Amino acid sequence: MQPRFKELDVRPMLMNGGEPFPSIMQAVELLEPGEGLRLMATFRPTPLLSVMARRGFSADVRQIDDGNWEVLFSPVEKPVPQVSVSAGAEEAAGWPDPLWRIDLTGLEPPGPMEKVLSRIDLMDSGEVLFAIFSTEPVFLMPELEKLGHQWVGNYDDSGNTYRMFIRIGGGA
Repeated sequence: MQPRFKELDVRPMLMNGGEPFPSIMQAVELLEPGEGLRLMATFRPTPLLSVMARRGFSADVRQIDDGNWEVLFSPVEKPVPQVSVSAGAEEAAGWPDPLWRIDLTGLEPPGPMEKVLSRIDLMDSGEVLFAIFSTEPVFLMPELEKLGHQWVGNYDDSGNTYRMFIRIGGGA
């Protein structure tokens, strides 16, 4: 779907010696979800391209009449995070809220796995644990299933932290 664009022409500001960056950022803040920005400038705004990329916009840059430039900043759709689910955990949205929350980021393996396994030994069937890891706990997942527990996990939006809900014994 083609985004709608709000237009911002900073050519008059640039011709008068002004700094357009604050106006551009204000215009970006006012964009509605899915909306893009059509920017008109007197030069190719190369430094702005990386700023906008970090804010989730792609750029279509083209030179127009009299050496002026048009840039269409289009929002880039964020991919839906991949959610991993153990057998039987497809209805995790109906699980109770976690009783325990543990942050295991920064721990070197096998520390995170050992801490989770020792914590779940203290929990009752049906209780839920929420854990945060620095990386996807690929060795923990089959171990949890082998022990009869269910889990659901994915990376957060930054892609730097793996989050996991673990339901003990899968009981009600």
